[in-house]
Amino acid sequence: MSKGIFNKILWIDLSNDTIEEKELTDEIIRQYIGGYGLAARLIYDNMPAKADPLGPEAILGFFPGLLTGTGAPFSGRFMVAGKSPLTGGWGDANCGGYFGPEIKKCGYDVILIKGVASNPKYITIIDGQKQINDASDLWGLDCVQTEDILKEKHGRGQIASIGQSGENLSLISGIVNDKGRIAARSGFGAVMGSKKLKAIMLKGNQKITLTDRDKLLNLTKEYNKSLEWNGVFLGLKTYGTTIATKLFSIAGDTPIKNWGGSVPEDFSIENLDKISGTEILKYKQKTYGCSSCPIQCGAICKIPEIGIEETHRPEYETAGAFGTMLLNDDLMSLFTINDLCNRAGIDTISTGGTVAFAIECYENGILSKDDTGGLELTWGNSSAIVDLVKKMIKREGIGDLLADGSKIASEKIGKGCEKFAIHAGGQELGMHKPTYSENRGAAYAFDPTPGRHTSAKLEVGSRMPIIKPNKLFEGFQLPRKIKVWGEERNEAKKLVIAQYQVTCSLGLCEFLYYFPKYPLVGLINAATGWGITIEEIIKTGLRIQTLRQAFSLREGVDIINIKLPKRAAGVDYLGDYRGTLEKLGWNTQNAYPLKETLTDLNLDFVIKDLY
Repeated sequence: MSKGIFNKILWIDLSNDTIEEKELTDEIIRQYIGGYGLAARLIYDNMPAKADPLGPEAILGFFPGLLTGTGAPFSGRFMVAGKSPLTGGWGDANCGGYFGPEIKKCGYDVILIKGVASNPKYITIIDGQKQINDASDLWGLDCVQTEDILKEKHGRGQIASIGQSGENLSLISGIVNDKGRIAARSGFGAVMGSKKLKAIMLKGNQKITLTDRDKLLNLTKEYNKSLEWNGVFLGLKTYGTTIATKLFSIAGDTPIKNWGGSVPEDFSIENLDKISGTEILKYKQKTYGCSSCPIQCGAICKIPEIGIEETHRPEYETAGAFGTMLLNDDLMSLFTINDLCNRAGIDTISTGGTVAFAIECYENGILSKDDTGGLELTWGNSSAIVDLVKKMIKREGIGDLLADGSKIASEKIGKGCEKFAIHAGGQELGMHKPTYSENRGAAYAFDPTPGRHTSAKLEVGSRMPIIKPNKLFEGFQLPRKIKVWGEERNEAKKLVIAQYQVTCSLGLCEFLYYFPKYPLVGLINAATGWGITIEEIIKTGLRIQTLRQAFSLREGVDIINIKLPKRAAGVDYLGDYRGTLEKLGWNTQNAYPLKETLTDLNLDFVIKDLY
C-alpha cells in the first residue's frame, strides 16, 4: 500500500439505505492520481451508459485530490463529478474550502453516492460512525441555515449541502461548503436534489501517513517563502480575484453587455470604479482562505447598508456576470446577489449569463412585461435583476423558465432568441473572452466540461501574459515556437492539457500557475514514495483527459460540432483545435480517441464502447 492514500471508497446507496466500504488498488490510484482523474475511471466503470443524470443509476462522487490534506501548497481543493444534467456529458466541479481535506480525515479517497432516497436525507460520517439521517426539517432551508443547524446538532465538522436551487432541480445549481464556496458548474446541485440528499457532514480523526513528511514540509516552506514579495501574490492576497474586475475589463478580457458591448463605449471607467476590487475591499472584515493556501485570497464581508452581517466576498466571475455583463454598477446589488446565490447554491456564472440573455430578449421584444411578471428587464436595472434572481431560485414565474440556463430557455422561447444564449454545449461561458486569449475558444467548446474558464488552455496569445509555462515545474518544458501556429504550438497545447489534468486531480488550485517552480514532482514523491517522473505525469494527464472525453462520447455528445456563438467565438477555434486533436491521438474529424491511443494509455476497456 502506498503512503499518502487510504485505498478506500465509501459507497452510499440512498435507495437501499446502505453504506459499504470497498478497496481501491494502488495501481488504479497511481494511473488516475485522484480528484476527477480517479472520478473518470470509477464513474465510467460503475455508471451505465446513457443513464439519466437525475435518476437512481446516476453516480455522484466527491473526490479530494491526491495531495489534499497533506499540507502541500494550494492543495485544499476537491471535485464533485458525475454525468452533467446540464450538458449531457462528463461533468466535474472544482471547489475549495475545507471539505476536501475532511474526506481524507474520515479515511477515504472517494465518496460515491447512487440511488434516490424515499424522503429527504443527510449523511453523517463522524468519528468513524456513518449514518443516513432524516432531513425533512432541513428541506427548504438555504445552505447557511443548513450548516448552522447541523453544527448545532452534531458539533464541529465540514458540510457540503444544497440550497433551494438544488432542491428545485435547477440545472445550474451547485453544492456549497463553508457557507459560500461552491462546486458550482455542471449542475450537480440538481443531481444531489434529485437524490433527495440535502447535505453531507464530515468529522474525521484519521491522519495521512506520508513517505517523507520532513521533505514535504521543507518543500512547502521554501516554496511559500518564495512567494512573499511577488506582486501577483500580494495583489491576490489583498483583493482576491476582484483585483481583475477593472483591469481585465479595460484590457478587453471581460465580456460586456451579454458579450455584445465594450469598455468604455457601453460601460465606462466610472462604472467600473463603482464595482472594483478597491470598493469591495472596504467591506472586508477578515481574511478567508482554503486549506493549505499560502495566498488566502478570500474574505468575509459585512455590508451594513443592506443588512448583511456576514458573507463571502464576491469573486471576479460574479462581478463580471452581474456587473459588466448586465451593465450594472450597483455594488449593493452585487453583494445581495452573491449572498442569494451562495445561500441557494446556484452558479453565479450561469445565472448571470442567463439573466443577460433574458434582458436581451426583453430589449428585443421577445419577452414582455407580462412574461416577466412585471419586471422591467433593462440593462443596469439592479432592482429588477435582484428580483429575477430570486424568481430563478424559487422557480417562480419567469424564473422557472430560466432556472435551467439560457440554452434550455432559448429552446422553449424560440422566436430567434437562440443568438442571445451565450453557451457551449449548454453551459454558459466563463467571464473571459476568446478574442482576448487565443486557445480559450477551443477550450470553451471542446473540453469535456464545456464553457469553463478553468479548463486547460495555452495562454500565449494573451495580451497581458501572467503564466510562464516553462518556469512552472522542474523538468516540464514546452517547445520553443509556441507563439507561432504550427507543429510545436500544437505539441505545447497537448502538454499543457496533460499537466493541467494532473494538477487538478492532485487537488491543486489554478493560482499555482501564476508562480514559478512549484515543486510538483518532489511533493508527489514525498507524499507517496512512488518515484514519479514528469514523463509519467504527462502520460497520466493524457489518460485522464482522454477518459473524460470518452465518457461524453459514450453518452452521445457530439463534441466536435459544439458551436460557440459568433459574438463570443473570436479566432477560428475549430481550426485551432484540429492540430491539438492530432497531437492527442484523437480523430481530427469527430474527436474520438484512436484505438491505438486508447491502447497506449491503458484505456482498452473504452474501445468496445466507442467502436
